[in-house]
Amino acid sequence: MSETGTLPWMRCYRCWSTSLELHVHYDGIHRVDATTGTPVHAVEEHQEAVVQCLDCMHDQPHMIFRDGRLVADEDRWERLVMGTPWVASCTVTVPADEVETCSGPEAGDALSFAALGEAGTQEFFSHVRFHTHDGDQIVVHLLVELYARSQDEAGDVLEASAQGPLVITSLAEESRPPAVSSGGAH
Repeated sequence: MSETGTLPWMRCYRCWSTSLELHVHYDGIHRVDATTGTPVHAVEEHQEAVVQCLDCMHDQPHMIFRDGRLVADEDRWERLVMGTPWVASCTVTVPADEVETCSGPEAGDALSFAALGEAGTQEFFSHVRFHTHDGDQIVVHLLVELYARSQDEAGDVLEASAQGPLVITSLAEESRPPAVSSGGAH
């Protein structure tokens, strides 16, 4: 616990606010008791949860909802909360059939997802600068902000997320955005 009594990871990794909200989406199929009308047996259940900061509105991929409470994602929380932002200019080459769409309003998310997987849309702040078609491949040119504790870790995280050959043309540390008070302003 920190001196404020808050767990060190129980805050927004971007603005450090502790004003968080949990969005739980549940889908289930249950057998029903014909006498009482109550569910008696779960045939299929699926639950997804996303934690969002109410001050800066960013998702919090370092927290997961498990067994009815928020817990730290051991693979991410130290890097995201203790790290600093890094900005990379890079390209990722992916098979064209892995890109859902490369034009229109959904193109940025589709290209980011094809290039960097879930991290490209959930954890990183990715901006597709442009893309080029090279036969049956698409080269996605991105600016990516990610959080890491060192330049090596930032490069390793990008490499692990890349869904194809990655070329990092620049990688620079940025300063962390200023912390917000949970009074609604940011």
